[in-house]
Amino acid sequence: MDCFSYKDGILFCEQVSLENIANEVGTPFYCYSSSHLKERFAAYKRGFGTKKHLVCFAVKSNSNLAVLNCLGSLGAGADIVSGGELYRVLKANIPAKRVVYSGVGKTRQEMEYALSEGIAMFNVESEQEMILLSEVAKKMGKKAPISFRVNPDVDAKTHPYISTGLKKNKFGLSMERAISAYEKAMKDPWLEITGIDCHIGSQIVEMAPFLDALRRLKKLVSRLTDMGICLSYIDLGGGLGISYSKETPPQPEEYISAIVNEAAELDQTIIVEPGRSICGNAGVLVTKVLYTKENGQKRFYIVDAGMNDLGRPSLYDAYHEIRTVRQTDKDKLAEADVVGPICETGDFLARSRPLPQLEQGSLIAVMSSGAYGFTMSSNYNSRPRVPEIMVYGDRFQVVRERETWQDLVKGESIPEEGC
Repeated sequence: MDCFSYKDGILFCEQVSLENIANEVGTPFYCYSSSHLKERFAAYKRGFGTKKHLVCFAVKSNSNLAVLNCLGSLGAGADIVSGGELYRVLKANIPAKRVVYSGVGKTRQEMEYALSEGIAMFNVESEQEMILLSEVAKKMGKKAPISFRVNPDVDAKTHPYISTGLKKNKFGLSMERAISAYEKAMKDPWLEITGIDCHIGSQIVEMAPFLDALRRLKKLVSRLTDMGICLSYIDLGGGLGISYSKETPPQPEEYISAIVNEAAELDQTIIVEPGRSICGNAGVLVTKVLYTKENGQKRFYIVDAGMNDLGRPSLYDAYHEIRTVRQTDKDKLAEADVVGPICETGDFLARSRPLPQLEQGSLIAVMSSGAYGFTMSSNYNSRPRVPEIMVYGDRFQVVRERETWQDLVKGESIPEEGC
């Protein structure tokens, strides 16, 4: 489903003109389609059929309260990696019992917070983390529900920076070390073993790595069963990719149906942690051309959004389709760079891209920006972060206001004695 389409030559999100939003709230801004979020989540649910499951949205991909509340109202849980994400999830009215806590660097304070709120499970990633969690649980007089994140050593065939399932990655425990960790956890009165977890990477566009990881996990589950450890959950993580350009990833329903078929003999509740595949193509970044210039060899379109607003192109050399908000003649294209105002050569949204001729004031939409867009944005160069807009059919709402210059210095102070 493409929730962004042209009507009478103007790019719309659902039934709302992006040009009208720009005129009202200014640029740049992120815009999300609520109908796309709902449809993609429903596709995951359909794939599971009657299989026991929990779909935990990966909050790191898009943590806006309106996005979280929309998905939570449909039955989504949450995959979190920080205390701040848990705070957001609870503010968005997602019950703690539908929350799994991943991440390699949980602090004591974060463990206390999550345990006090009654989350479903901690995905433990090291033996030292297990020891600290046990200490926290003992001090609080509460058992901590845990799974261990296992590193299945599966090549997800994705960008090295977002691969997480190989032995050389920092995440999880090897299969053998996991057995030892489970044995120790069995003897700990403050730990309750509830599941097993793995996550092999992000932006994966083929089924084979997922199924390979599940098969390896099933063998480990069998060994644990023989040891007398009965698990309630098998958490397969996330990682399903989207189409940024010409990729053809499995659709959520197809992906889940294959997982369900491979897990047919398992009695445990299956947990998945999709993020990008739900919200990635639900969002765009709309930005305005400030200036155009040529240096004799290259054409530049300088826009009012930069690498601080959308970091993926600079970080990963990631491709995002560029669409003009006002439809143009596609037969008149010329190669150009779309660059931002940040004082870095690496500040670009597109490089050497065939684009229509743009003028000062032209609006463009950077597509597929609903995941890892705003959540990775920063105030670099003391730039206020942009607003987020949610579209509901024929109306839109500002669901995060544009930051001000005053917001930039909130919490700062100059000592009375000076320097």
